[in-house]
Amino acid sequence: MNYQLSVPQVLEQAYLQSPEKEVIFDGYKRVTYEELYQSVQLMASALAAKGIQKGDRVLVCLPNWHEFVTIYFGLAQIGAILVPCNTRYMKEELQFILENSGAKAIFLAEEYGHFEFLKPILNKDGNFQHIFTVRFKDPEYTSYEELLELGKKSEPPQVEIDSIEDVFSILYTSGTTGHPKGAMLTHKNFVHTATVSAECMNCTSNDVFLIAVPVFHCFGMIPGILTAIVVGGKMVFMEEFKAEKALTLIEQEKISVHHGVPTMFILELNHPSFKQFDLSSLRTGIIAAAPCPEEIVRKIRTIMGCDIVVSYGMTESSTTLTITGFEDDDFLRSETVGKAAPGAEVKIVDNNRVELSPGVVGEIAAKSFGIMKGYFNSPEKTAETLDQDGWYYTGDLGTLDENGYLRIIGRKKEMIIRGGFNIYPREIEEILYKHESVLEVAIVGLPDTVLGEITCAAIRLKPGKTEDQYSMKTYLKDKVADFKIPDHFIFVEKLPVTASGKIKKIALEQELKETLKPLLR
Repeated sequence: MNYQLSVPQVLEQAYLQSPEKEVIFDGYKRVTYEELYQSVQLMASALAAKGIQKGDRVLVCLPNWHEFVTIYFGLAQIGAILVPCNTRYMKEELQFILENSGAKAIFLAEEYGHFEFLKPILNKDGNFQHIFTVRFKDPEYTSYEELLELGKKSEPPQVEIDSIEDVFSILYTSGTTGHPKGAMLTHKNFVHTATVSAECMNCTSNDVFLIAVPVFHCFGMIPGILTAIVVGGKMVFMEEFKAEKALTLIEQEKISVHHGVPTMFILELNHPSFKQFDLSSLRTGIIAAAPCPEEIVRKIRTIMGCDIVVSYGMTESSTTLTITGFEDDDFLRSETVGKAAPGAEVKIVDNNRVELSPGVVGEIAAKSFGIMKGYFNSPEKTAETLDQDGWYYTGDLGTLDENGYLRIIGRKKEMIIRGGFNIYPREIEEILYKHESVLEVAIVGLPDTVLGEITCAAIRLKPGKTEDQYSMKTYLKDKVADFKIPDHFIFVEKLPVTASGKIKKIALEQELKETLKPLLR
């Protein structure tokens, strides 16, 4: 694969190689490469006819539907900028991104798009000019199908794309630490990272990708959609993850590459009908976004037959910065996130950004062809995280060993200081994830007038399991120093998460402050 290709050139290459091959199944429609390519040309023509030009931002607020892929490549073809939008956003969140990005148009589905809120602000500021509807119609606005019809009236414009400089997408960070920031990712960022992901998993055109992670998140957009297209493979979309449905699709569609967050695999392994499904087609996939216990890695590999690789990255790095290899054992796949991916460099630095020795905890810094161009309309935030030599300072704490394996300790901002002692929540979370009853866990700090901060673990148990404060404290007693054992354990039905599966610790902290109010000093 030529790393200098633009995003639309990647699709064109795959289309020319296998036009009749199926590329997408979303449970609603099956689409071949030829059908996708032709619909992309129509979409590009129609968007240009509607006045969408190179550099214009277009919001896309859709779930895992085949239409998303057509819009994705249609925007890329004319040099417009895709701004994917979380379908779970509330009105205020959507309004922030609409205003911050200066979007010219939005694609939305009726059930996901806060349609009534958008109507009155259309054409108010001169930027926001179009609402395009998908899988529903409104007489006032142009539907997806009408755009494809409009596209038949003209040829798509010939737009020159500079893959290194031209931004393809502005992805707003998940906002676990406040207002989201728009990371500007170029065509090269996308193509490089998608290609590296394919190479690290030995993907070929024979692979069938299960994409259960949201396509509006970088995990779904790059190692998902674009990696599948890079190798000329097939994508199977899930609009909403359900373990039984995922297992059914693996069997019926012969899925070979299964991406996901640890919770997805845990729910599949624990499904009562798990053994009834034929999962022999599974080969590999990327697991990311949260720690995965060694026992679960082993079960995914041995019981599911899926030689999973563990990856670390973020929106700002186009996902994959580090990744484990097939040669790595289960311990390395659970206790580390692998080594720097091809084309990437990783180092650990102190507060003055001086590189630290192996084994010393510090901030993770990285440099790669996947690193963003910067934050949209935010030079100050960009300067805080990107230096002049291209190093991106992640805000994550970690260590590198002598062999180059990276271990994540946690977020700098999540470190808890309890009575003068530093506590890294992730260290305790990883131990709790090894408990046979724990499905999900998150530890946050809460204010305390005596110790400064105390710790609280919020735990979601596996179905049918019961635990209490005493049993959890007993479990940790001989595994960590006493000051690291959470002061409180709360058992919850669900944890607040972003669309990509990351736990929203600020929201959780606020919830726990209310829940534990009578107990706090």
